[in-house]
Parts: sequence; C-alpha cells; structure tokens
Amino acid sequence: MFRKSFSQNVFLGALIVAVGCTVSCKKSKTEPDAVVESNLLQTPTKDRSLLTKDSIFLYAKQTYFWNVGMPNYDTFNPRQYSSNNAIIAAFKALPSTGGKDKYSFIDDGSVASQLSGAGEDYGFSANFDASDLLRVTYVYPGSPADQQGLKRGYQLTKVNGGGTSRSSSTDISNLNASIFGDNPSISLSFLKPGGTSQDVVINRGSYNINPVLFSNTYTVGAKKIGYIVFNSFTTNASTALDAAFTKFTTDGVTELVVDLRYNGGGSVATSELFTNLIAPPAQNGKIMYTTYWTKTMQDGNATILQNQKFYAKGNDGVTRLYSYSDYSYKPTMAAGNQETFAKRGALNGLTRVYFLVTRSTASASELLINNLKPVLDVKLIGKTTYGKPVGFFSIRIDKNDLYIPQFQTKNQLDQGEYFAGMTVDKDVADDLTKDFGDPSEKMLAQALYYSANNNFSALAKDNTLSSTSGAVRQQIDAANEKLDHGFKGMVETRKLRFK
Repeated sequence: MFRKSFSQNVFLGALIVAVGCTVSCKKSKTEPDAVVESNLLQTPTKDRSLLTKDSIFLYAKQTYFWNVGMPNYDTFNPRQYSSNNAIIAAFKALPSTGGKDKYSFIDDGSVASQLSGAGEDYGFSANFDASDLLRVTYVYPGSPADQQGLKRGYQLTKVNGGGTSRSSSTDISNLNASIFGDNPSISLSFLKPGGTSQDVVINRGSYNINPVLFSNTYTVGAKKIGYIVFNSFTTNASTALDAAFTKFTTDGVTELVVDLRYNGGGSVATSELFTNLIAPPAQNGKIMYTTYWTKTMQDGNATILQNQKFYAKGNDGVTRLYSYSDYSYKPTMAAGNQETFAKRGALNGLTRVYFLVTRSTASASELLINNLKPVLDVKLIGKTTYGKPVGFFSIRIDKNDLYIPQFQTKNQLDQGEYFAGMTVDKDVADDLTKDFGDPSEKMLAQALYYSANNNFSALAKDNTLSSTSGAVRQQIDAANEKLDHGFKGMVETRKLRFK
C-alpha cells in the first residue's frame, strides 16, 4: 500500500530507479555513494552524512522544479541542518517555490518495491466518517487485513488498546503510530454492520497489490454504466485494468465511473495506459500531454546527473553504461516528452466519464483526469483534489533516494496549473458507511443520478451525510488529513529517449 512512514515522515511506495529503466536495465554498482563538488564545499570532509547533505542541495540546485532563485551553496549551507528532512523542509520554504512544494521527500529505498505492486504492511487504511466514527476506508485483496476479515466500512473501536476519538490528540497519535507506523503487528477491535463485534491481531506481511478493488456494470434506463475502483498506479496494473475494460466492452458500457477517491498516484506510464483505455480512438496520434522538465535540464546543464548511472540498451540495441544526463529533457515529441494518444482495448463510444475524488486524489490520478478533459465530457464528484501537477524520478544518494519535483505535465490544451487541486462539479462527502459499488453510496449515487437525469441531485444531505454542522465537517476533514499517509506522487516510469 502506498503510504508515508509515520515514524520517519517518508513514503513507503515504489518506482523504477533509473529513468526509462526496463527489465533489461540495472543500476551500476560503480555509482558513487554521494556526489561532491569540492570547489563548493566550505570544508573538505569524509563524513558521509555531511556529504549526503551537500549532495541533496547540489542535485536540487540543478534539477529542482523551483531551482530558479535558489541561493548558492554557501548561503544555503546544507550542513547547518540537523537532518536530511530538515533540508527538504528548507527547500519547501524557499521563496522560489511560492509555497507550492508539498511533495519533496527523502526515502530509505523501500519505495521501489511497492510501485511494482509489492505490499509490505497490513493492507488497509482508515478515516473518520461524518458521525465522527473511525471506519475502514479500503482493504487490499490478499493482504494481511483481508485475511483477517477486515472490510470497508467496519467501525474501529480500539487500536492497539487505544481509543479512536477524533478530538483526542492522544488517540490520533496512537492511530498514526499503530496503523501507519512500522510495528510488526496491530490489534483491532471493530464492529461489523449489524453491531457484531470482533477482536483481531493483524501481522504485517507481504502481498501483491491489486489496485482494482472493485468493478461492476450498472443499467440506468437504456444505458450501461461501468464502475471501477482504482486505488494506486502500480506498474503491475495492466492485466487487471485490461480485464475490467474487456468486461465493460462486452457489457456495452457507454458511460464510465472511475473511483479514485484514495488514489495518490504512482506510475506515469500506468496513468498513460489508463488514459488510452478510456480515450476515443479518434484521438489517436494527437497530443495527450507534454512533460516540461526544469529549464536547467532542458538546456542540458544539469551536469550533476552524470553521477546517476545505469546500464541500458541504447538506440543501436547495444547495452552500455549511461547516466541520467544522456536523456533529452526538451518538451518535444522527438525527445519523447510529448505523448500521443494510442487507443488501447476495444471500449469505444464512451460519451462521459465521472471521476470520484477527494483530497487524497493526487498526481498520476490528476494526470489521468487532465489528459481526458479536452477529449471527453468529464465530471468530478466528491471533494477538491490534492493538487500535484508535478512529478519526479529518484536520485540515489548514498543509502537514500531523493524525490524532488523535476517536471510538470500539461494536457493538449496546455492546461496543468492545478496546484490548488481540481474543483468538483458536485460537492459530496465520502460515505464510509457503504461498500464500494453500493448504488446508494453517495458519490456513486450522484454519478448514476446524473446519467439518468443529466443533472446532479440537489439534496444537501449528500454533502453532510449526517446532522453535523459545517464547522464539525471541517474538523473531521482536518482529522482525516492527519491520518492521510498515502503516497502522493507522479513517478517517471516511461522509457525516455537518449539524445
């Protein structure tokens, strides 16, 4: 499950370490552990922690999306910071970011396995509902939580012996440490629908992430409406996505509901694949989106990337040692940074797509939505999305992976400034009391209602889902943000072109 580590404030997710690296490409064992430009250093040193801090700054100086206006090495003085995370925090506070960077982080190297679809945790998440009850939001099939019978909507009453009060800072801290920390096991007490209680102990374990949590086809009048819950853009998602869309084709689906309410993103290539499953074939060959790397990288001046080396097959088919600096970062089709539509599958004739979204919907999810906005009737239902039109690849420094935004994507209309999130067409609160696919679940219900009536239901209760006031609703949303440790990233996993 893509998520941040609570204890170290890093992400646990995944990606392909070398840009464009395929199964035939691997990192060089001779790659330097840390990059040093000695002429910039205050004092020469062999201290690996100080060299790592130097390298974090020097890579950012040449590849950070907001590197224009960054101070020089002596002014910034990376060695003054107490930790690598403190340096990242200082980047985010730079005036050049305009307060937009809520994305950069340092990882311990565990991200790579999970983007490939390898789960290493309990396999579930939780949020507070509109009645202030803590409920399970989703469970990955085959995960330790699934094996213990945990289901979406179950009310959690105790977690590792602690309470589940939204208003208790002690409870919130315990929930963060217990559910999202790195403990080997977790004890839960929960209520099932109907009031039956159960106590379980879930041991952390390995499982294969299947990001398609649910799919179904609904009949609305004479229409067939497809519905798919897609929870993370793993690189192993193609088989499950193809199977779901094959069924939609057989069912004669003409409208589609894509549930991304907890999807914080992942692989750019998977987002592109998903786009092509939905897009009309008439768009084939037309621009889908353009990737705009930093100007320093576009101009070939990010010389520090020579230190990030890997083996890969070149344009002549010969495997040799390359570096990140051997790629072209110009925003052109020739450089491989303008993707075109290429229809995938046989689902043709979609007239409208509804996206179910929340503040947890980010990055590769937003890329999917933005790609399709110019070419289909797109409706957003739920809450304003997270807002992450920028992405990155990993930079290996000693035993760390540095993730700082290096590119922004824009669709064929050159739209892509949704740093504040994508606003919705219908404001609806997440209904945790209903399972995925229940036609009465408020988000899905609005999509089905619109399909039947060509407008949204005006019922105010769809947004509150209870008698709670607007102020209380805001407090619940704020508490849920404290429990939101989901990975939010758009990771470059395509095979870029060599110069």
